Amino acid sequence: MRISRTLPVAAAVAAVGTLSLTAAPAHAAEYSSALKIKGVQYDAPGRDSNKCSGGNTHKEYLTIKNYSKTAKVNLKGYVVKDAAGNKFTFKNSHTLEPGDYVHLRGGRGTDSDAKNVVYRQNCNFLWNNDKDTIYFYKPSGTRADVHAYTKKANDRDGNGYITYHG
Repeated sequence: MRISRTLPVAAAVAAVGTLSLTAAPAHAAEYSSALKIKGVQYDAPGRDSNKCSGGNTHKEYLTIKNYSKTAKVNLKGYVVKDAAGNKFTFKNSHTLEPGDYVHLRGGRGTDSDAKNVVYRQNCNFLWNNDKDTIYFYKPSGTRADVHAYTKKANDRDGNGYITYHG
């Protein structure tokens, strides 16, 4: 049995006429890229320590996901930056299948396709604990994604993790 939905649609259309339209915030802009930032663990659990041995920079990570339903994407040449200009370039091939993701972690470690992890090979923290902006660029230099955050506005539960793009 088919149910008609014309009355609610007509009411919704009529209601739109009374609303004022506003521009979407810049951080919500969508770019033409299959790869997007899924989330960021900007504040590593525990007391911050950027020591290569015994520190916790490896607990700070950025999750990048391939949102394409069909295309495989190689991360080689993609660049991640913060607001201060600190950057990481994916120098090795790392192919993400459709729906797959990778954690870009701080600290030193062995990159692994099987474990979906790439290490920055740098024990300094990349993301600020109070606020920052994450820029993600394609190998061509065009922007793939960008997100600004503040701890107060975007991390309501205070766990140091923010989700974007679901």
